[in-house]
Amino acid sequence: MNSEPTSLVTGRKIGFIGALGIGVGAMVGGGILALAGVAFAVSGPSAILAFILNGLIAFITALSFAEMASANPQSGGTYTYAKKALSLQVAFGVGWIVWFASLVAAVLYALGFGSFALFALQQIPADGLSGILEFRMLPILLAIAAIGYYTFSLTKGTGEGGAVINIGKLIVFAILIAGGLAVFVQTPFTHITQSLTPFFSGGFSGVIAAMGYTFIALQGFDLIGSAAGEIKNPEKTIPKAMVGTLAVGLAIYIPLLFVMSTVGVLPGESITELSRENPETVLAVAAQNYLGAFGFWLVLIAGIFSMLSALQANLFAASRISLRMAKDRTLTHHLSTIDQRFGTPKRSIWVTCGIVALLVLILPDVAAAGAASSLIFLITFALAHLIMILMRNRGYATSKTFRAPFFPILPIVGMIACIGLALFQAIMVPAAGIISLLWLLIGSVLFVSFFVKKAQAIEASDQALDPDLYRLRGLSPLVLLPISNPANAESMVFVANALAPPVVGRVLLLSIVIPSTEKDDIEKRLASSRDVTQYALKAAFEAGLRPDTLTTIADHPWEEIERVVKVHNCRSLLLGLSGLNDFQTTQNLEKLVKHIRSDVVVFRQPYSGWKITEARKVLIPVAGFESHDPLRARVAASLWRSSQPEITFLKILPTNTSLETLQKNNLRLSRFADRIIPGKTQVRIIPNDDVASELIKQASEHDLVIMGLGKVGEHEKAFGHLALLLAEKTDTALIFISKK
Repeated sequence: MNSEPTSLVTGRKIGFIGALGIGVGAMVGGGILALAGVAFAVSGPSAILAFILNGLIAFITALSFAEMASANPQSGGTYTYAKKALSLQVAFGVGWIVWFASLVAAVLYALGFGSFALFALQQIPADGLSGILEFRMLPILLAIAAIGYYTFSLTKGTGEGGAVINIGKLIVFAILIAGGLAVFVQTPFTHITQSLTPFFSGGFSGVIAAMGYTFIALQGFDLIGSAAGEIKNPEKTIPKAMVGTLAVGLAIYIPLLFVMSTVGVLPGESITELSRENPETVLAVAAQNYLGAFGFWLVLIAGIFSMLSALQANLFAASRISLRMAKDRTLTHHLSTIDQRFGTPKRSIWVTCGIVALLVLILPDVAAAGAASSLIFLITFALAHLIMILMRNRGYATSKTFRAPFFPILPIVGMIACIGLALFQAIMVPAAGIISLLWLLIGSVLFVSFFVKKAQAIEASDQALDPDLYRLRGLSPLVLLPISNPANAESMVFVANALAPPVVGRVLLLSIVIPSTEKDDIEKRLASSRDVTQYALKAAFEAGLRPDTLTTIADHPWEEIERVVKVHNCRSLLLGLSGLNDFQTTQNLEKLVKHIRSDVVVFRQPYSGWKITEARKVLIPVAGFESHDPLRARVAASLWRSSQPEITFLKILPTNTSLETLQKNNLRLSRFADRIIPGKTQVRIIPNDDVASELIKQASEHDLVIMGLGKVGEHEKAFGHLALLLAEKTDTALIFISKK
C-alpha cells in the first residue's frame, strides 16, 4: 500500500493545539467578516438564525468527519475516505471536488484580504497615494501577493494555523463582543426591538439564501482531517480538535452577529440597509457605531489577519489533498515529491497556490467566491456523510476509535440538509453551479486522458496488500477455479486468493465429471472429484477463503466452464494447465477467452505439487502500461505480502535505442514498479533485438514469470507467438493474465 512520506507519518508533529489552530485558523474570522454583509443584506437580522442552523448542520457533519478521520488518520480528508469506501473513479471525483473546495475557499480569503487591506489603506490620509489606492486591480494584486507569501512559507514548515495570529484575532473578537454587550445593557429596549424589526426582512427564503452564502464561514474543522497524517495521537486528537473548532467558532459568531445587528446600528437604521451600503465592511462600520474609531480599526485589523490565517489553512489543506491524490496517481506523480530538507510537498504547494492565483483573476468578487465555495463544500459534506454510512455498515478493521452517536439518523439528516442547501444555492447563484460543473468537466477529461490506467494499477496493488479495502468498498469478487489435480490445489488457491482476497472475496471451486456408461468408471471419476475438492477446500480454508463448491456433469469441460462463468457472473476465471503446447488446448482456450466477459488467468505449473510460495525469484516482463496492469499488480502484490520474493520488472528494447531513451524507460519502469510494491522491487532495461530469446533466457533464471497479455480483439489471439514460445522453451512456472 502507498504509505505516507516518512516525514509526514513517523514524524507526526502536530498536537491538539496545532490541530485546533488549523481549524480555528480556517474558520474563525475570515468567513464571517467577508460574508456577514451579504447574509444581512438578503435576510436582515435573521442572519443570526442562518448561522445557528448552519452551525447545527456543521456539527452533525463534524461528527461524521471525526469518526472517519480518527479511524483513517491519513492526510487527504474526504478523498482518503472515498478511496477506501468507493470505486477509484468516484474517489477521484470526490477528491477533485474537495481539492477545488479548498482552492475556492482560499480564493475567497485572498480576495477578502485584498478588500480589507485596501479599505484600511484608504482610511489613512495620504494625498500622494490616492491615485494608487483608486487602482481597480489593487485588491487583486494584494491578494496575489498574500498567496505568494504563503507559497514560500508553506514550503518551509507544517503550516499549523499560525498560533500567534489565531490568539490575536480571538482577543480582538472577545473585545468586540464584550464592548458590544457593555453597550447593549445600557441601550433602551425600544432601540433593540426596533433594530431587530423586521427580523425576517428577506422572508424564510432569505434565511436559506444567507445559509447558502455563509456556510463556508463554518468550514475549517474538515481541514483537520486533511492533515491527519501529520497529527499526533490522531484517534483522540482529531475528534476533540474538530468539535473544539466548531465550539470556538459558534461561541464567537452568534454573540458577534447579535451585537452588530443591535447596538451596531444607529437609531432609525437597520443592519439590512447598512449591509447593502457596505457589503464587505459592514462589521467595521457597525463596530464604529458603538466603539468609535477604536472598534472600526479593531475590525479592520482582525479582518486582515483573519483572512490571512484562513488563506494559509486552506492552502495547506489543498496541498495535502493534491499530495494524497498524486501518490495514488489520480493526479500527476510530480505533485507527490517531498522536499528532503523540510519534509513538505513543495510541488503540490506551488501548483495549489498557482491555481488559487489564477482563480483570483477569474473570480474577482467576494460574494461569487463565497457562493461557489459554500456550494462545493456542501456537496463534499453530503458525500462525506454517505461515505461514513457506508464505512460504518461495512465495518472498520479493528478500530475502536470515535463513533458518531445516533447512527444512522444523524448522518442521514446531515446529508439531506447539505444536499437541499446545495440545490437551493445552485438555483439562487447559477454562477456557482456553472463553476462547479466546469471544474468537474475539466477533471473528468484529465482523469480519463492521463491518470485512470496508472491509478487502476495502484488500486489493484493496494487491494492486494490490504484486502480490507474490499470489505470497506462492499465488494465481493467471485473467482471461478476449475480443479482437477489435488497436488496443484495449494498453488491454485493461492492465485485465487490474489484475485479474491480473504474474507471478502469468494471462490467457486468447480469440479466437472465427464459422464460414462461404465458403473466402475463413473464411481472412480466421482471419487476423484471428491478427493480433489477436499484438497482444494483444505487449502482454501488455510488461506482464509470460504469457497463454494460446485460439481457438474458435462461431456465437454471447456463449454461447461464457459457456461458456469456466465451463469454465476464470475469476475475472474483461473485455469491451471499443465501445458500450452497442445493445439487443441490452445484453440479451446482462445475460444473461451473470446466468449466470456471475465478476466482470465492461466497458471502453468512446472511440475505437479509445485508451490508458488516457494518461488524466490519472480520476473514480470513489461511491454507497455495497458489495461492488464491491475491484475498483474494484484498477483505480484499478493506474492510480496505472503513470501517477500525478489521481484524484477523487465523491459526489452531494441539495441539501437539511445542512451537518453534507455534512461527515460528505466525511470518510467522504476516508477511503475514502485507504484505496485513501493521500494521493494528491481528493474532491468535490456537492449536486445531478439525479444523472444532474451525473454526465454531471463525466464530460465527465475522461478516464476507473471506476464500480461494484450487485449483480445476480434481477429487477434490472446496467446500470441511470444507467450506460446515462452511456454514451449522454458520449464519456469508461468502466470498469463488476460484482462477484459
